[in-house]
Amino acid sequence: MSVTDKLTSRLPVLGDRGERKDVVAVVKLHGVITPSPSPLARGSINLATVETALTRAFGYDRLKAVALLINSPGGAPTQSGLVAERIRQLADEKNVPVLAFAEDVAASGGYWLACAADEIFAHRTSMVGSIGVISGGFGFTGLLERFGIERRLHTAGANKSRLDPFSPEKPEDVEWLKKMHGQLHDLFVDWVKERRGDRLDAAEDLFTGDVWLGQKALDLGLIDGLGSLRQIIGERYPDAEISVAEPKKPLLARLGIGAPAAATALLDAVTTKAAWSRFGL
Repeated sequence: MSVTDKLTSRLPVLGDRGERKDVVAVVKLHGVITPSPSPLARGSINLATVETALTRAFGYDRLKAVALLINSPGGAPTQSGLVAERIRQLADEKNVPVLAFAEDVAASGGYWLACAADEIFAHRTSMVGSIGVISGGFGFTGLLERFGIERRLHTAGANKSRLDPFSPEKPEDVEWLKKMHGQLHDLFVDWVKERRGDRLDAAEDLFTGDVWLGQKALDLGLIDGLGSLRQIIGERYPDAEISVAEPKKPLLARLGIGAPAAATALLDAVTTKAAWSRFGL
């Protein structure tokens, strides 16, 4: 055998990559659901931050299923709906099952995301549910008076300054807000009923905003089983490889630039902590 033949025999054959394994793609949906995350934040969820991870997850060859690993106390209803609808769109296009796995919390908007899956699983200590709507704020009228600050607000339109935190709260504004909450709540309830159907316990009122631990959530039909991602995927798809589809890093993180301004970072931290603290976390 010539030297050339010997060298050629050691080269890999193009296209010969061995047996390709089935894949279960994992998408992590961790954090508060918000339309305006910090440019450095990874712990937030909206359509912009998860789009690349979702498209990568549903784009694998030999894809057997997509798993959503959810740890979220909720947040913005519109972003919850947009992400959930995108998941369903991709699942229908690729014709693959979607499984959701709740970690510490899949509550409020986090449960909205979970309902995008065909099946939902949780740990026995997971907190699940909180099918309701909440908003909060502060009133600063007394603070302004104390420091002798005069509020100057000019509008065109009688309702343009509704719920202004520096003006006294008006009963008609509160009534308007409650009606808005009621409409959003109806949409949330309709989504849960559409996705969970007959699995829900019809004898229980599941839409009061209450949250339940894993076993009770299973009894109520809010989830389909107890177990971790690796346990369930290992049982369902024993020969499949688990592959995590990561989103792109935010621009400033890719450039290696440090933390955002202190005031912005503090505000983000307080808002995030408030969302998690409702569940003792």
